[in-house]
Amino acid sequence: MKYFSNLDSIRSHPLPKWYDDCKLGIFIHWGLYSVPAFAPKSGQLGTIELDERWFANNPYAEWYYNSVKIGHGPSYDYHVNTYGKDFAYEGFADMWKAEHFDPQSWAKLFKKAGAGYVVLTTKHHDGFCLWPSEYTDYNAAKHGPGRDLFGELTAAVRGEGLHMGAYYSGIIDWRYTKRPVTCGYECDYPDNVSYAYSDYAYNQVMELIDRYEPSVLWNDIGWPVKGYTDLPYLISYYYNRVPEGVIGDRWMVNKDDFWYDFSTKEYQVGAAHVDKKWEMTRGLGLSFGYNQTEGEADCIGKDELICLLIDTVVHNGNLLLNIGPKADGTIPSVQEERLLYLGAWLEQNGEGIYGTRPYRTPELKEKNGSQLYFTQKGDTVYLFVAAPQDGENVICMENIFGTTVKLTDLQGNAILYEMEDELLRFTVNAKGTAPVAVRVQI
Repeated sequence: MKYFSNLDSIRSHPLPKWYDDCKLGIFIHWGLYSVPAFAPKSGQLGTIELDERWFANNPYAEWYYNSVKIGHGPSYDYHVNTYGKDFAYEGFADMWKAEHFDPQSWAKLFKKAGAGYVVLTTKHHDGFCLWPSEYTDYNAAKHGPGRDLFGELTAAVRGEGLHMGAYYSGIIDWRYTKRPVTCGYECDYPDNVSYAYSDYAYNQVMELIDRYEPSVLWNDIGWPVKGYTDLPYLISYYYNRVPEGVIGDRWMVNKDDFWYDFSTKEYQVGAAHVDKKWEMTRGLGLSFGYNQTEGEADCIGKDELICLLIDTVVHNGNLLLNIGPKADGTIPSVQEERLLYLGAWLEQNGEGIYGTRPYRTPELKEKNGSQLYFTQKGDTVYLFVAAPQDGENVICMENIFGTTVKLTDLQGNAILYEMEDELLRFTVNAKGTAPVAVRVQI
């Protein structure tokens, strides 16, 4: 199918089955901000009003440049005390070496985690590019690492049979702005309003499409307003080049004025829509970029992470789980442990996650208070007990299936049950406190 540069044409793009089926992706925020690797642990996005107080205390380490530009707050104080008041952010470009970056080991880890796709920040809001762009020398091939980081990781990820995507900060580039972002409005309407910057962003995204053919084109926050009329051509070009590619909803302030294959939710901002594909994204801690002040206690719990994935999938979403590598290219041990724990669980229970669709009842509370979730694949329903106790768990739930069923664990062992007064009662055995899956054949 050929796509033309108008909304009717690009809105005919079907959601690729691979994206709907794989359920889990790995987001990677890695750049110059990984050198200072600092942010205060102020709270999750969506729990604090987006005013100057938020931005001066921004928990996102990848926003370090902006936090310092504000001129007060913890990141500013850290910068002055560590590097000096007059040290320019651009100075990190030659300090960042990525000397231990091994794209093959990263890709193998992501596959072990059970992910189906990976998205790397090719250019975040600081403007530094992780590929050798012909439109700027401010990139990782000309400075610091001296490598095409995106290209190397793309080859390694695809070598493991996973899809590779490109994040690009379209609307914000702090090298083109005079004022720091201090409120939500300035995120959507920054002061880089020139046609020159709009053309720069357009040319770079076209370059990424032509050079790497990313399976996901993940633009952030929005697109330069003066380039809105370019978007239908840009996306139609992308779909023609990568027919199985997908785009998110972060292109225009009013998202429904344009088009997207999936909507996005970030921490507490955004919403799930069971009737349309969406994507949940968050860091393992409070930050996306590596924050040296975060430790085990600041990281999402192992079983909580599994529950997050299940809760996302049953409501028709994918989980794009972020890691923040250190400047040297190593992945912090606490992050690697979370990925391997999730992958081990998916290896045993992925049948009820991959390739499933939402059941007519996505979730309900069991009579004794346990949280239950449901997915469906053909005539089979998968039931997840979210937070079991180690050992036997008696489940007494509303019989939402409405007919005779067969219950087994995922190894095929029969689970006996009884029905009474429209209730379904059965027992599941848990080894530990990770969510337990039950196969329900209607």
